[in-house]
Amino acid sequence: MKDGKQTDISREPEQVKAFRDTWKDGIHSYLTYLRDRLTAMRDLLTESGSIFVQIGDEHVHRVRAVLDEVFGENNFVSNLVFKKTGGQSSSAIANVNDFILWYAKDRARLKSRPLYNKKAPGDEGATNYEWLEEASGVRRPMNAREKVGEIPLPSGCKIMQPYPMFSDGPSQRDRPLMWRGAEFKPSSNAHWKTHGDGLQRVVKADRFVAQGKTLRFVNYLADYEVTPLLNIWTDTQTSGFGADRVYIVQTLPKVVERCILMSTDPGDLVLDPTCGSGTTAYVAEQRGRRWITTDTSRVALALARTRLMSARYPWYLLADSREGRAKEAALTQTVPPETLVHNDIRQGFVYERVPHITLKSIANNPLIDDIWEKWRTVLEPLRTELNAATGEAWEEWQIPRALPATAPPAAVDLHARWWEARIARQREIDASIAARADVEYLYDKPYTDPARVRVAGPFTVESLSPHRVLPASEEELIETAEAADGNRSAADADLAGHDFAAIVMDYLKAEGVKQQAKGDRITFESIVPWPGNFIGAAATFIEGENGPERRAAILIGPEYGTVGRQDLVAAAREAVDNRFDVLIACAFNFDAHSSELDKLGSLTILTLLWQKSDFSIPKGQFP
Repeated sequence: MKDGKQTDISREPEQVKAFRDTWKDGIHSYLTYLRDRLTAMRDLLTESGSIFVQIGDEHVHRVRAVLDEVFGENNFVSNLVFKKTGGQSSSAIANVNDFILWYAKDRARLKSRPLYNKKAPGDEGATNYEWLEEASGVRRPMNAREKVGEIPLPSGCKIMQPYPMFSDGPSQRDRPLMWRGAEFKPSSNAHWKTHGDGLQRVVKADRFVAQGKTLRFVNYLADYEVTPLLNIWTDTQTSGFGADRVYIVQTLPKVVERCILMSTDPGDLVLDPTCGSGTTAYVAEQRGRRWITTDTSRVALALARTRLMSARYPWYLLADSREGRAKEAALTQTVPPETLVHNDIRQGFVYERVPHITLKSIANNPLIDDIWEKWRTVLEPLRTELNAATGEAWEEWQIPRALPATAPPAAVDLHARWWEARIARQREIDASIAARADVEYLYDKPYTDPARVRVAGPFTVESLSPHRVLPASEEELIETAEAADGNRSAADADLAGHDFAAIVMDYLKAEGVKQQAKGDRITFESIVPWPGNFIGAAATFIEGENGPERRAAILIGPEYGTVGRQDLVAAAREAVDNRFDVLIACAFNFDAHSSELDKLGSLTILTLLWQKSDFSIPKGQFP
C-alpha cells in the first residue's frame, strides 16, 4: 500500500470498493487499520508468542512506532532485513531489501530457537580461518592463492585458526608451560585461559601451535562449523528463475520459514491474518505447526486451498516415535527408552546437530587422560626401540612422518607401527572430545524418512458474515453523549439501521426469496418482527398468482457462524405451534445435515443461503 494509490490493489470489484472506502486518508487510514489489527493480534498471542510484520522501506519507521505503541518498545526483538531482488533500477541507488519487525508479547518470556548458517572461511564468524593442518600434521598459514580459491586446498587438510590462549589480567594460579622443549608463559598483565590439568589435556589433544614466543590454541573450522543466523539475510533474493510469486507483496517461503522456526515448536499454532497465496499456511504445515489463515479475498483462499491440497512434504522423524527414538539413540550412543510411544508432534522432531567444541570442553574432559595413559604403554616402548634402531634421541613430537631412504629395515617397521598407534590415539581422543562437547540443534534440518512422503492434514475452509462497524462521526458522537445523559427519545433512533434482524427483514421485503424453479419467487406482502425463541420475523405472501395467503416464519441465522440441523428442528416446531405454513431459514452458512430437512409434518422448510454480495446495505453497516 502506497498512500492510497489504486494501482496497489487487486482488481476484484468488492476489494476495489473496499479500498476506496478504507484508504480515503492514505497512510493515516492504513496506520489506523494496522493499529486495530495489531491490538487484536496482541490479545490473541500466548505469553511466549511473537509477531512478525513485513513492511517496505517507505513506512518501516511509521509501522515500528505503531508496534512500539501497541506492544511496548521493551518487547522489540529485532529488525530483520532480507534481500528480495537481485537489482532494481533507480536514479540514485537501488533498494533491494524489505524489513520484518519482530516483537514479542512479553520479551522476558519469549520463545526463541537459534538458526545457523554453514560456516565458510572468510564469511561472517569465520574471517580468521586462514591456516591449514595438512594430512601430514604440518600446520601452516594459507598462501595468497589458497585464500582466494585460485588453487585447491591440499587433500585431507583441516582448516583452522590459531586462537589466543591468554586473557587480560594477571592471575596467581599461572605457571610456565613446557611445550616441545620451550617454555611459554603469559605476560605480566595476562593469564592462561585454563590452568593445571586443563593445560595438560590441551597438550595431550595436540591442540597447541606456536607463533613466535606465543602459544595459541588450535581451533578447527569443524569444531563449530556453523555460525548463528544474524538479522541481515542476503540469501533470500529472487530472480527470473526464483520461486514463483502470485502477488507482488508475497513473502518468500524461506523468509516465512525462518520466522516460524525461530519462534515456534512443532505443534504450536501460527496465525496469518493476511493469507495471500497461503505461504504461511504452506510452511507451517510442512514444519508440523498448526495454523489458521484468513483473508477477505475469495481468490486468495482458493489459491491457498489448492496449494495446500496439492503439496507433498518430507516425512520428518518424530521424537516420540519408534523410528525417532532409534535414530536419537544412534546419534547419542545411548539405549532408547522402553516407555510407550504416542507419536506426539509436540515432542518435536529428531534434528541434525553439530558439535560445539571449545577450549573449555577439552580442558574439562578427563577421558583424555585415560586415553593418553592407555596408549602411552604402547607408544613409549616403540619410541625407545625406534631410537635404538636409528641412533636418534627423538621425543614424541620430533618423530618425522617419513624416514630417510637410508634407514634400516627394522626402523622402517617400528616407525610404521609407531605412527599407526599415534594416529589411532589421536582419533580416539578426537572422538572423545566430540562426544563430550556441547551440540547445537539444527531446527531447520530434521531427519527424514526418504521412503515416505506426507500430504496436508485435514483442514476446513469457513466463511464468516461481515461484521458491522458503527461509524464514529462527530454528529454521532454528540448523539451518543446525549443518549448517555437521557436526552434521546426512541423516536430519534433509527434502530433498523443498526439491527441485524431489521437489515435482514428489509432485504427480504425488497428482494423476496428465489425458489428452485426458474423465475419462481416468493414476494412478501408484509414482514414484521416476531418475539419467538428461534423465529425472528413473521411474513405473509400470496401463493401463486391468485392463490391463498400464507404465513411464513423466518429463522434469521447469526451474523457469523453456522445454523445447524437442531436449530432448524427447533424453529420448525415453534412454527408448527404458531400455525405457520412455511419456515424460511436465512443464514450465511448451514451445516452438512441441514439440507436434508425440507419438511416437518405439513410444514414446508426452505433454506436461504446468503452471500456477502447478496446485500445492498447502507454504507456504514458493513465494511
